[in-house]
Amino acid sequence: MPFIIGILHNPLFIAPALSWCIAQITKTIIYVIINHEFRAERIFGAGGMPSSHSATTCALVAATACVYGSSGFELPMAFFFAFIVMYDAMGVRRETGEQAKVLNEMIADWRQRGKQLTSLEPMAYFKEFVGHTPLQVFFGAVLGVAVGLITCHCLGVI
Repeated sequence: MPFIIGILHNPLFIAPALSWCIAQITKTIIYVIINHEFRAERIFGAGGMPSSHSATTCALVAATACVYGSSGFELPMAFFFAFIVMYDAMGVRRETGEQAKVLNEMIADWRQRGKQLTSLEPMAYFKEFVGHTPLQVFFGAVLGVAVGLITCHCLGVI
């Protein structure tokens, strides 16, 4: 039981977890508003506005700054971890999503023309929500920092 209580009072755990939850719920709501349909995959899926990658890692950065300050090794580790995750979300992961869109369009076109796709049948649909635009990453980062600071304030760290 002391382990669970420790986690529930640890801003380095609570802030990123809460930030991830808020980002995922927000992106699901935004998806419903824009597309007028609910997709359960959006609750746990990657991609979309705001970036849960950014929100989670930036909440960790903010909480780390509050708990350890700026003079130790903890803040630079958290900061560069966040930087790499956000860079990857905007780069490789985003390009993967863009390629998936093109492949899905090609497959739909081939099927419409009646062509056989035996080698691609197991992969009937590629996930398009994989990465993030710079704007999605930015708003995820803002959300993460805000949640991190609020969490630290509520837990009495600052």
